[in-house]
Amino acid sequence: MNEEVSNFLRKQARGRFLRYVRIDTQSDPGSKMHPSSGGQWVLGRLLREELIELGLSDVELDAHCYVYASLPSSTGFVGPAITFCSHLDTSPSESGAHIKPMVIEDYNGGEIQFPGAGKIRLTPAESPELLQFIGETLIMSDGRTLLGADDKAGIAEIMAALCAFKAFPKLPHPELRIVFTPDEEIGAGTDFIQMERMGEFAYTMDGGMMGEIEQECFDAWGLNLVFNGHNIHPGYAKNKMVNAAALAARFIAALPEWESPEHTEDREGFYHVTQITGDENSATVKLIIRDFDRAENTRRMDTLKQLSRIFEQRYNGLEINMRVREQYKNMKEVLRRYPEVADKARTAIKASGIAIRENPIRGGTDGARLCFMGVPTPNIFTGAMMVHSKTEWIPEVALEKAAEVIVRLCGLWGKV
Repeated sequence: MNEEVSNFLRKQARGRFLRYVRIDTQSDPGSKMHPSSGGQWVLGRLLREELIELGLSDVELDAHCYVYASLPSSTGFVGPAITFCSHLDTSPSESGAHIKPMVIEDYNGGEIQFPGAGKIRLTPAESPELLQFIGETLIMSDGRTLLGADDKAGIAEIMAALCAFKAFPKLPHPELRIVFTPDEEIGAGTDFIQMERMGEFAYTMDGGMMGEIEQECFDAWGLNLVFNGHNIHPGYAKNKMVNAAALAARFIAALPEWESPEHTEDREGFYHVTQITGDENSATVKLIIRDFDRAENTRRMDTLKQLSRIFEQRYNGLEINMRVREQYKNMKEVLRRYPEVADKARTAIKASGIAIRENPIRGGTDGARLCFMGVPTPNIFTGAMMVHSKTEWIPEVALEKAAEVIVRLCGLWGKV
C-alpha cells in the first residue's frame, strides 16, 4: 500500500477516533431499555450522517439503535458480501462521561502520568506492550475516565477504510455491509440485529494488540443465586436467625480461589462474582463462569449445585434458588468449518507488515453470537490496550494499521 493511502488512513482514523470518544456511550446493565443509554443514539445519529455523506447506500439507524449501511462492490469485482462490525457502547466498568483524550507524541518508554487522576500512573511493568511503541504517538484519557477505544477505535478504523474506498476508487472491494451495534458490553449486541442486513461472512473489529486475530472465545454463562433466610432481632437470634447475606458471603468464600480471574490466564477458566446485594432475609449473588471447554463449565455448575445442597443441609431454613443463563458459546465450533475466513485475515495482517498474533479471546464479542446465527465472524485487532480501565490506551499507528488490514482484506475476498 502506497504512502499516500497509509497517511490518508492514519489521518482519517485518528480524527474520527478523537471525535467519537468524546461522546458518552457507556451502556447500563440495569436499564430495561435497548439501547441502554441515550449517548448511543447520539453516536448512532452522527455515524448515520457520516455514512450518508460518504455515499453509502441503504443507510439506516433503526428503532433499536443499530446502524446499517452498504457499499456496492468496486467495478468488476466479484465476491461474496462481507460485513465489518463494531459496537457503539463503552464498558459500564468506568465512566465514559466528559472524556478528554490525551495525545503523547514520541513516547519515550517511561512512566505515563494522567493529569486528571492524581496518583494514577501507567508503567511498562503494568502494560509491557508500551515498550513496543517507543517513538510512536499514544492516545489515552486524562485518567478520570476510560478512553473508549473499546470499541470506538473499531468504528473509526472501519470508517477510515470506507473513506479510502471513496478517495481511492481503484482499491478493490466486494459488496460491504456495515453494522454498528449497541450494548455489546452488556451482552445485548445482537439481540435485535437484522440478520438480512449481514453479509455472507463478517469480521468484528474489536480486538486488542496490533496483529491479533481471534477465532476462539469463552463458553459463557451467567448465574443468579438467591439466598432466602429468616431474620429476627439479633439479641434473640440464637438458633433462630438464618442470615441470608452472611451465608451468601460464606458461600462465595467456599468457591475455589485459584479459579478466579485474578489467578487465571491463557485457557484457564474461572468463577467471577459480579455483584452481591441483600440483607438478612434475602440476598442475591450474581456471577459468571467462563471456560474454553464447555465440560469444565458444566463441572462448575455442578459444583455450585452441590454446594447449594450442602449449605441448605448445614443451615436449617436456608433456601438457595439458582437461575442459569447461557450468554455465548465458543465461536471456534463454527469457525473451524470456515478456515478461509481467518486465512484471509492472516494474509491481510501479514501484508500490512505486522506480526500475526493468534490468541483466544478471554471475553466475548458480537462475533461469537453471529457465528451461531449463521455468519462466521472472527475478531480482528483494533490496537486498544488496558481496556475497561482509566489507563486504557492505543497507539496511533494501530488505528492506521487496522484500517489498512480492512482495505487489504477486502481485496482478498474476490477477483476482478
